[in-house]
Amino acid sequence: MEALIRDAVPTDLDALEELEKECFSLPWTREQLQSELPDERHEFLTAELDGDVVGYVGMMCVLDEGYISNVAVSPRFRRQGIGRALVAEMLRRAEGRQLTFVTLEVRAHNDGAIALYSQAGFAPVGRRRNYYERPREDAILMTLFFNKEEKER
Repeated sequence: MEALIRDAVPTDLDALEELEKECFSLPWTREQLQSELPDERHEFLTAELDGDVVGYVGMMCVLDEGYISNVAVSPRFRRQGIGRALVAEMLRRAEGRQLTFVTLEVRAHNDGAIALYSQAGFAPVGRRRNYYERPREDAILMTLFFNKEEKER
């Protein structure tokens, strides 16, 4: 069954909080999640299966730049293309907003996520030392440029 990718809405906040706890060692608060809900500066998508939110992706837009905050898929539903579908739809929306690039950070040892982002067109552009806590780990900064001239810089 294919997940329904849709805008997050306030009634999703309980499910989003649970996903945060399942997926991250330092989960975001309900207030932080609520501040990311769709508006003129934010895109926030959920993946829904049989009425349950099983994943999400958020992006903040500043001028012509996009910053993906989090990508989360419930461990029970990983490796089913849900993360790929979320990222693909977010990138479609980024192009619709005519963003120059989208960037994100990923744990240096998260090989699955790095592969997902690489397949989506992101490339490593830097490293942030000791960016993550619990456990302490570097972040790989990855960016996807939509503009051909930016890619060649």
